[in-house]
Amino acid sequence: MNARVVSVNRSEAKGTPKTPVETALVTLTGLEGDAHAGPWHRQVSLLSEEGTTRFSARTGRAVNHGEFAENITTSGLPLEQVRMLDQIRVGPCDLEVTQIGKACHGDRCAIFRDVGECLMPKEGIFCRVRTPGVVRVDDPILWTQHYLLCRVLTLSDRASAGLYEDQSGPAVATALTQHFAGGHWRASLRTDLIPDDRDALRQHLAEALAAGTAVLVTTGGTGLGPRDITPDTLRPMLDREIPGIMEYIRVTCAAQHPAAVLSRSLAGMIGTTLVFCLPGSPRAALEYMAFVAKILDHTLCMVQGIDSH
Repeated sequence: MNARVVSVNRSEAKGTPKTPVETALVTLTGLEGDAHAGPWHRQVSLLSEEGTTRFSARTGRAVNHGEFAENITTSGLPLEQVRMLDQIRVGPCDLEVTQIGKACHGDRCAIFRDVGECLMPKEGIFCRVRTPGVVRVDDPILWTQHYLLCRVLTLSDRASAGLYEDQSGPAVATALTQHFAGGHWRASLRTDLIPDDRDALRQHLAEALAAGTAVLVTTGGTGLGPRDITPDTLRPMLDREIPGIMEYIRVTCAAQHPAAVLSRSLAGMIGTTLVFCLPGSPRAALEYMAFVAKILDHTLCMVQGIDSH
């Protein structure tokens, strides 16, 4: 990839086009003197020259660098493939992707008034600054992809002994894969199957935490049987419990399946690792996972300190 900076752009007021400059100091809050700089997650914005060229060809509206209010106009960087938490090094500056697209300003945007659409809501990339420095036109750009490490762990004495095939773990893994496919996060997934054993669970959990796992989902061991030890093992290890998730799911599922109130499933955090402890029934695991998926992206943003409201 031969990516570079085509234009560096800055403006003193929000909602206005930015003016190209040859160089700009990027501080830990954004471009010095730029209206969008500040202690938030959208400190530096990027838009590709390729995107603006396509926009102009489609709409017949010529677009100047910075007119979409982007700080950095890029060339050769496939911004449509960029995902959350990817690292983008612009010259000496390290940026971390924190938002993809944005709400359209509508009539407050001159381009929108001219042609009825805008580019930043669909193709704009927003970052926070990790390493400051001076950015210049023609600076090289290096893009490093970030993968969320996700792990699905099934606890079942009989499945681990080969007495029957584990179905809940693969079902949850498929649901996670489908959730992230085509979204704003890039994920890699691992599945494991162990007996209902406290020591084995603690060992796998330690390995997951050491590897930097972002999302750990367990299935099985949430009932009332003598070998159902998953929540009892996990709860003392949580730094924060998130009780509302499972409370809501239990109540909602119980309307159709009264036995759902007997589930001891839980959700919480160990460090920055999200832990979701789901039932072992494939049907129940998928019902729980369907709700978890609805709040997962927002939860990941919160864990990363990204205010996505």
